[in-house]
Amino acid sequence: MDGAGAKKNLFFIGATNRPEILDEALIRPGRLDQLIYIPLPDKVARFGIIKAVLRKSPVAANVNMDFLADQCEGFSGADMTEMCQRATKAAIRESIAAEEDRKKLMTNEDEVMEMEDPVPVITRAHFEEAMANARRSVTEYDLNKFE
Repeated sequence: MDGAGAKKNLFFIGATNRPEILDEALIRPGRLDQLIYIPLPDKVARFGIIKAVLRKSPVAANVNMDFLADQCEGFSGADMTEMCQRATKAAIRESIAAEEDRKKLMTNEDEVMEMEDPVPVITRAHFEEAMANARRSVTEYDLNKFE
């Protein structure tokens, strides 16, 4: 940060979930001297995070994102991202297993079976499986300490 004083509109922003281990020299006046607490996401933010993480993923119509956001109370953005990735991986595993089953049914190469090639879609069942393994990375102790 030395030499940055010549620039008048320069800001340094740092983020951590472990403020207690920051070096005192880093947070003394004139450096990173303002500490801003950003709480865990509320329901609207959780909905937005889930929607953003899944924006390029095929999600089944029966998946209620609003309900999913309710279920993620106490989750951080990273926790929700992990949960969505787990659901996506579950859908992919299921699709691969279905493809293997389809190949087993095709015993003779001359025999062409017209079977639809399904695009894996993330269903409620995949999210339920992911939520069963979901974990919160921020404890109540951490929240109380930060607040």
